Amino acid sequence: MTNLAPRTEPNVPDATMALATAAAERGRKPRSPWRMMLPTMTPWLAFGLVLVGGIALFGIIGPLLVQDPTTIRDSGLQPPSAEHILGTTQTGQDVFAQLAFATAGSLQIGLIVGVLATILSAFFGILGAYIGGFADEAFSLFSNVFLVIPGLPLVIVISGFVPQAQRGLWTIAVVLAITGWAASSRVLRAQTLSIRNRDYVAASRVAGERAGRVIAVEILPNLLPVLASQFVFAVIAAILGEAGLSFLGLGASNSSTLGTMLFYAQNGFALSLGAWWWFVPPGLIIALFGMGLSLINFSIDEIINPKLKNVRLHRKRARVAARLERSRVTRERKAAA
Repeated sequence: MTNLAPRTEPNVPDATMALATAAAERGRKPRSPWRMMLPTMTPWLAFGLVLVGGIALFGIIGPLLVQDPTTIRDSGLQPPSAEHILGTTQTGQDVFAQLAFATAGSLQIGLIVGVLATILSAFFGILGAYIGGFADEAFSLFSNVFLVIPGLPLVIVISGFVPQAQRGLWTIAVVLAITGWAASSRVLRAQTLSIRNRDYVAASRVAGERAGRVIAVEILPNLLPVLASQFVFAVIAAILGEAGLSFLGLGASNSSTLGTMLFYAQNGFALSLGAWWWFVPPGLIIALFGMGLSLINFSIDEIINPKLKNVRLHRKRARVAARLERSRVTRERKAAA
């Protein structure tokens, strides 16, 4: 008996999409759980890593290769030349040497503040949410107090009360860390409250595991992408905050940072004198380092929010499907010709 049902042709775009998906996933090995917590390599992530790695390498190796940045010469405000790559300041100091030491100082402050702020936010956010009860309410109240206080005015007030002789690198780092952990603590608290009610955490508590081990083994690994994102954000905020304080004259008095370079360039009337080589390099280093960390943070956000990764993968598969469709149309035209 003849089948009179109409025949349906396969949907070409859907079939092409399936082929593209299979071609993209063919030969891939299952990724380990630790690899799943790492961001997927993308051009933006690679560009961010190159920027951050290059500036960090310059801050680490640069001070070992340049001359003394405090040496005063007779050649003041000289433009870039073979002798001085980035010219000299008003007192004849080499700008490139100052830039190397200033980059190292800003990186140290960013690293110290990132570590301290992450520890504080993890303590008040994760520990309080896991314990619950009065401890959670007390920690939340303490976090909210720091959250509603404007950050930059508080930093300016605290730095203003610290004597200039005691206003060193560690002092500025501690001040920035104390005023910059509250927002991250709220995020970690919300994530911990969600993880605390899951079955494997409840099984560990029923089995009699200590609270410290449950947090370290069951909860903390799930929060590593969030902690990494908060750490990167804290480093960016610390470098920008230190630059703002130093530009106002409230920075570290005995340390060289990118903010102090901008401060001395302002006091030396570099802008009005046209000495762009004095203030542009430190500002450019701050901008490029912040952009690199932001690109890295965007890639970490894909781990925290899988929807962002799915959107990117969908666009990638759509591009592969479009290329396959164009190649199929080209082959058909050549065959018809």
